[in-house]
Amino acid sequence: MNEFLTSLQSSALGMAIRGETGWDYLFPNLETLHVLSLTVVFGSILMVDLRLLGLAERSRTVTKLAAEVLPYTWIAFACAAATGSLMFISKPSTYIHNLDFQLKFLCMLLAGINMFVFHFGAYRRVQDWDAQLPTPAAAKLSGAISLLLWTGVIFFGRWIGFTT
Repeated sequence: MNEFLTSLQSSALGMAIRGETGWDYLFPNLETLHVLSLTVVFGSILMVDLRLLGLAERSRTVTKLAAEVLPYTWIAFACAAATGSLMFISKPSTYIHNLDFQLKFLCMLLAGINMFVFHFGAYRRVQDWDAQLPTPAAAKLSGAISLLLWTGVIFFGRWIGFTT
């Protein structure tokens, strides 16, 4: 594993992202795109989660709101994954051992599990409660957990730059 990480770091792409080949602004530009992408991811998830909690968009059904915002979530998530992967290539052996990096990915993994449980749990019967308030306890719990985990992604992600 260490050999693979070292080869990534010493690759022409890794060196370019670190600014060792005269492309001094590549990393900051990737980081900016990464942050903007995560802003869209979090903002769109926040809208759905606040609806599940009954705190916003109360006049709209969950399915309508999700259908409107989730395509943006997935596009932005793909952009965040691409830019994050490129930033990772700049110093993979450093990032992989960084606690904040690990905690960010743990939060993302748990958010994915939460989403899976929600979609195959409470959301399977969404037609029964779609327009009703309050939403079922399982949907509210999923929304609250989602908000907590995505806040963790942002928090730990922000700290990566200060702890590497």
